[in-house]
Amino acid sequence: MKSDNVIETKSYDFALRIVKVYKYLTQEKKEFVLSKQLLRSGTSIGANIEESIGGQSKADFFAKITIAYKETRESKYWIRLLRDSDYLTVEQSGDLLKDVEKILKIIGSIQMSIRNS
Repeated sequence: MKSDNVIETKSYDFALRIVKVYKYLTQEKKEFVLSKQLLRSGTSIGANIEESIGGQSKADFFAKITIAYKETRESKYWIRLLRDSDYLTVEQSGDLLKDVEKILKIIGSIQMSIRNS
């Protein structure tokens, strides 16, 4: 995916990684419940970013960005839980958690810009 929109690109790339983690967890670890939660929240981030870009108003844009932020926080929770329950290694979860923090910072910055405008 090629885009000049940093959050659009990062959220899409993150969703793609989450899909691959989900496949790994279900096929290799036979874990279906927690991984499904991560799949839903991790792919929802980008979907809400896309919806925000097509928002009909500033309020609509802000609402979708806020949902994306919440889904990112939820994804962070599931990644940590999968790591701490030994379904993901520290190494596997580390890069995902770094990506989550980057996405949270970008979305947080977008939210602040909207609030201050």
